Amino acid sequence: MQRERLAELQVRKRIRDDVEEGAAAQQREYVLRKQLESIRRELGEDDASVADELREQIENGSMPDDVSEHAMRELSRLERMGDASGEAQMVRNYLEWIVAVPWGERSDERLDPIHTREILDVDHAGLEDVKDRIVEYVAVRKLRESRGIEADAKAGAILTLIGPPGTGKTSIGESIARSMGREFVRMSLGGVRDEAEIRGHRRTYIGALPGRLVRALRDAGTMNPVILLDEIDKVGADWRGDPSSALLEVLDPAQNSTFRDHYLDVEIDLSDVIFIATANSAEPIPGPLLDRMEVIPFDGYTVAEKTAIARDYLWPRQLERNGLREGEATISDELLETVIREYTREAGVRNLERELGTLLRKTATGVATADDGKTVEITLEVIREALGRQKVFPEAAARTAVPGVATGLAVTGAGGDVLFVEASAMDASGSGALTLTGQLGDVMKESARIALTYVRAHAEELGIPEGAFEKREFHVHVPAGATPKDGPSAGIAMTTALASLLTGRAVRHDVGMTGEITLQGRVLPIGGLKQKALAAHAAGLTDVILPERNRGDLDDIPEEVREQMNFHPVMTIDEVLELALEPAVKAAKI
Repeated sequence: MQRERLAELQVRKRIRDDVEEGAAAQQREYVLRKQLESIRRELGEDDASVADELREQIENGSMPDDVSEHAMRELSRLERMGDASGEAQMVRNYLEWIVAVPWGERSDERLDPIHTREILDVDHAGLEDVKDRIVEYVAVRKLRESRGIEADAKAGAILTLIGPPGTGKTSIGESIARSMGREFVRMSLGGVRDEAEIRGHRRTYIGALPGRLVRALRDAGTMNPVILLDEIDKVGADWRGDPSSALLEVLDPAQNSTFRDHYLDVEIDLSDVIFIATANSAEPIPGPLLDRMEVIPFDGYTVAEKTAIARDYLWPRQLERNGLREGEATISDELLETVIREYTREAGVRNLERELGTLLRKTATGVATADDGKTVEITLEVIREALGRQKVFPEAAARTAVPGVATGLAVTGAGGDVLFVEASAMDASGSGALTLTGQLGDVMKESARIALTYVRAHAEELGIPEGAFEKREFHVHVPAGATPKDGPSAGIAMTTALASLLTGRAVRHDVGMTGEITLQGRVLPIGGLKQKALAAHAAGLTDVILPERNRGDLDDIPEEVREQMNFHPVMTIDEVLELALEPAVKAAKI
């Protein structure tokens, strides 16, 4: 009994000691907290002042009623929490973000189609299709507003500018915003693989933040900015989600009026935002996303357009960047064209501007070391000294001088390009085996097999010597070998190269061709004709063979290019060979 009594007393003593220690700790914490509150009040940083400030922002803001009620509930939670609570800081951050959204703030729009066109013309040369579409958008909004027609949230347009680098896709967004009096925000989507970058993180995660769209609205300070979704074709997907799926709601005018960010968890109206997307190619863009876009192609510039851009935009800008005054360095249009043709090979003008920058840096050095007021006239010798030897050469004549080489036309991520299809034959124990090199994709490999099959099946009609396929193997190569290539449009070029090899008739050096081929020898339509035609023109070709069903696309090619080149729509490979191969009397022996 005594032992039990002693044990009971020991337990009671431990409980009493624990209670007293806990009470002392609580009392000490209370005193310290009161001291901390007193210090914060003296500094004007107490929780009460923070809560009052947030309350004022919520009440005086232009939040929708449901958003305002939600924010007030969160504010009440914050006021009930102690400062030591870890959740208090999370709630405070949330409220600061929700009041940072410019609810109800809108820029005063200038809906003047004439003014819009003037701004676009001043900022950009060419791009007529893009300018026309923007002017149409402004004109429609002006008519609806002037006639009292309610705005239709589902009638928005998501313009998508697709074309090679350096053609002005990004800068056109700034011009659109300036012409309409709207704020401009650029969102780079290249390499984005996390869905939360678009929709935001849920508040359950430590360090959660809203998505890029909410941050773009905060940066713009209005609910109707122009948001440029740059490099939308570079969006990826991994275990963190698919950002392109999140963009489906953002870019759908029928849905984006009720966009919900995961972090804020309230509806945000994006229907007044003008979204403009840019991409180098449409192929990587998922079909459902592309279906929500209005695609406007950027097909590159002609030499004449590049010359005008260089004279009116690039040259003055590089003068300023290199500390030169207007008139201290002059260059003729002929020499600008020389720089374009001999030092750049691109659809846009980005590399051209770099070359002009290099030229003017050398010029600035001469001006800085000479007497003030000296004017430097750029000559061909100055260009050679500054830029080095010629970098771009016309290759078609040299490459097609022997049978077995045809000039094809292709579209890459950098714009239109010229491809040389090379065919060769070698003795072997087998009969007609085919080797393909040049990093060709599956579709292009199939085109090569179709080409060989057609040539073998119609050997007699093509004038191929009997026994040309016996104990021989064939090799088709498409330089450059380090660049992946795919697509069916090289079909007729491959057929022409093989026919040239086996008949001994060289391919005309001034002819480029594009088109898909079938086993029956029919030529099927292709895409990107404008870019291919511009590439052929830049390469010095004078004739282009194209499918008959692409005849209507010739209207898209600039008139100056159409006047300088001959276009030959064809329906069969027989027509292609008749146009492309040198006459049999000039044929070389195999």
